[in-house]
Amino acid sequence: MNHSTIPPLNAVAVLKRYGLRADKRLGQNFLQDPSALEKIANAAEIQADDCVLEIGPGLGSLTRYLAVSARQVTAVELDPDLLAPLKAILTPHPNVRIVHGDILDLSIADLVDQTGYIVAANIPYNITSAIIRHLLESPSKPRRIVLTIQKEVAERICAQPGDLSLLALSVQVYGQPSIRAKIPAGAFHPVPNVDSAILRIDIYDEPLIPAEMLDRFFKLIKAGFSQKRKTLRNSLSSGLHIKPAEAESLLASAGIDPMRRAETLSIAEWRGLCTIFPQ
Repeated sequence: MNHSTIPPLNAVAVLKRYGLRADKRLGQNFLQDPSALEKIANAAEIQADDCVLEIGPGLGSLTRYLAVSARQVTAVELDPDLLAPLKAILTPHPNVRIVHGDILDLSIADLVDQTGYIVAANIPYNITSAIIRHLLESPSKPRRIVLTIQKEVAERICAQPGDLSLLALSVQVYGQPSIRAKIPAGAFHPVPNVDSAILRIDIYDEPLIPAEMLDRFFKLIKAGFSQKRKTLRNSLSSGLHIKPAEAESLLASAGIDPMRRAETLSIAEWRGLCTIFPQ
């Protein structure tokens, strides 16, 4: 893995050459700082026989760092205007396959032919949750996901019981998240109004909730967080359309105080609730 031979990419100059500008509507912020790009590639820990899926390659700045380590990189780009500069910049990397399309409309299994592939990407922040969900719920799961996302969202995903959210539980049931580095706003063009972080999720061989209970788990946590300021007794009653007394009985049977709030429950406690929740 030799990143030192990769020339810096000047996003402003490339966009100007092709008569383009960053599309705010698509959440385009091009990461061009070599130090940040190297940190993402290093966090991905790509081996020589790995297939890598990149979402939103933009101008290919990160793609080049992935390509020097991987067997193949599949880069999915939504913006048709970026395809010409992307192809030109990636000409020295024949192991990169560019796919034009919306990742949320595409089957992951059709994009990567290897189980245990790696996802590495600087994604549009406005669809962070949707992309993570799409990857984690795909029948063809990655073994590792490395994403540059908004720092506050990365911190929320890594939260511990007491401060958990629907998003944190939805990620942590599938894998172990960790923040690998912070990236200042100035590393991007145009400069976003938030700082970023490199989030890595190491995917478990099996989810922490058994597959046959996952639908129940998501139904329960959505109900639990449906009225976040309320106690579990009331939020489950409202979210599941059951009587408060019934919700209280359900929680008591699982050994959970009905007066607690959803953000305080661990995945193990939600699992206990799933086992007694009527299907």
